Amino acid sequence: MKQRGPLFTAVLCFFAAVSAFSAGPAVIGIAKIVQHPALDAIEQGIQDRLAELNIRAEYDLQNANGDVGTAAQIAALYKSRRVDVAVGIATPIAVALANTIRTSPVVFSCVTDPVAAGLVRTTEHGYRNVTGVSDAIPTVEHIRLFAETAGIRTLGYLYTSDEANSISALELVRQGCREAGIRLVEQSITESSEAKQAAEALVQRVDGLYLTTDNTVFSALSAVTSVFQRARKPVFSGDVTGAMEGGIFMASGFNYYKAGRITGDMIAEILQGTKPAQIPVRFITDPKDSDLLINLDAAENCGISIPEGLLNQANMVFRNGELTVRE
Repeated sequence: MKQRGPLFTAVLCFFAAVSAFSAGPAVIGIAKIVQHPALDAIEQGIQDRLAELNIRAEYDLQNANGDVGTAAQIAALYKSRRVDVAVGIATPIAVALANTIRTSPVVFSCVTDPVAAGLVRTTEHGYRNVTGVSDAIPTVEHIRLFAETAGIRTLGYLYTSDEANSISALELVRQGCREAGIRLVEQSITESSEAKQAAEALVQRVDGLYLTTDNTVFSALSAVTSVFQRARKPVFSGDVTGAMEGGIFMASGFNYYKAGRITGDMIAEILQGTKPAQIPVRFITDPKDSDLLINLDAAENCGISIPEGLLNQANMVFRNGELTVRE
C-alpha cells in the first residue's frame, strides 16, 4: 500500500475542518459576570471579530448579574448544551466555567491574574481545555502618574474583597503607593450596592481615588464618581471604557473592544483545530490597543491643571461635557 505524505494529511485535516463548519454554525456561549460598558464591549468585540473571519456562529449570551451562584448555573447550562466554546468574561464566571466544563474549550477574557485564579498553571500556554486573555494593567505606573498630575498624598482604593482580580491588584496598588511615597487607604465591598456607602467612607480621608478593573465597583461607577465629584476630589481609572461616560478625572488602559477582538482570534484558532493547551495566555501590550482619557471638566472641578504635554498624549478628551476622540 502506498504511504501518504504530510501534504495529503494536511489537506485531509483542512477538509475535515471545513466539513465541521459546514455542518452548522458553531455554538458559542459568552457569559459575563455583570453588565457594564467594558464587559459589554468585550462581548461585542468577540462577535464582530468572528463575523469578520467568516465564522458562522450561534451565540448563547448570559449575564450572571454579579452572583457566583448564577455563574455556576450558567456553567452547568453550557455543559449540558455542549457548546463548542464557552467564553467567560471576568474571573468569577471564567472560574465557574473552567470548574464545570472539562471537555469543551473554555476561553477566559480579561482575567487579571489567571494563574492566581487557578485557570492556568503558567501564562506560557493554556492548561487542559482552558486559555484566554489577561487584562493586567500597569497599576504602579498609573499611581505614579496620578500622584504627579493631581498632587495626591493620600490615595483611596475601592475594591471587591472576594474577587481574585481585585486581590491581585491590591498588591500592585500597595507597591505603587510605596514607590510614589504616598499613603494608601483601602476600602473593600462585597457587592455593588455597597459601593456608594464605601465611597462616602473614603472620600473625606483621601486626596483622590484609584480604580482598577474591578467589575463589581464598575457596575456602580456613577454612584462612586458622584461622591468624589461633590467633594471636588479626582478619580483615576484603569478602565477607559467606563470613563467615557464622564465624571472620572483621568483614565488609562487598553481598549476593551479590542480585547474582545483578540479573544475572538483565540476562539477562531480553537474552532479551526488548535487545542487550548497549545495557546499561550495573551496580554494586551501593544500601545495602539491602549487609550488615555483626560477629563478637563473634572480637572477644573478639582482645581487641577493638566500639563500641555500630557494633554497632547491623550487620544480622548472631555471638555464642556463632550468627548472628543482623536485618531
